[in-house]
Amino acid sequence: MTSQNEFLNNIISALAKSKIPYMVSGSFGSSFHGRPRATNDVDIVIDLTLKQLEAFIETLGAGYYVNSDSARMALTKRTMFNVIDIEAGWKADLIIRKERPYSVEEFDRKRKFPIEGSDLWVVSPEDAILSKLEWSKGCQSQQQFQDALGVVAIQTGRLDLEYLHRWAKELGITDELKKLLNAAGRNKGTKQKN
Repeated sequence: MTSQNEFLNNIISALAKSKIPYMVSGSFGSSFHGRPRATNDVDIVIDLTLKQLEAFIETLGAGYYVNSDSARMALTKRTMFNVIDIEAGWKADLIIRKERPYSVEEFDRKRKFPIEGSDLWVVSPEDAILSKLEWSKGCQSQQQFQDALGVVAIQTGRLDLEYLHRWAKELGITDELKKLLNAAGRNKGTKQKN
């Protein structure tokens, strides 16, 4: 049976073969910068054309379930679609990158991590925090807040607080960021990053 890491590697390989830029985000992505947390799915932000989408679906092959119509609709509406490993049940949420300025900058700031002989593009720590706070506000999820708190705790002294405050204001999550930084004891209001 396929492990979650093998599943992720297979998805990333299919994205690479289809020349689709991507960024691992969500709880899996924030685990690279904060406290690890088990999750049954992987969130991957992608930026692609219809031709690339069709190549990706074809590249995945028979071991995976993708509803082609849902994938095309997700591309048109800039939402998301799923890829499921039929045997193991692992799921990837492939999220079409939004056109809003924050989402474009977030995608441009992704970081490269070497994993098992290959590179994996992952959300930056600041953007993991902002995304978690946005989700936390939208669905009142304490788990999302805890994930963001874990990133702040592990990344002490390396976070760009100026960037966090600027985008928190734009995204309407200034109060959530203040609460988070106060909970972490790190609300200095200045840039930590060297």
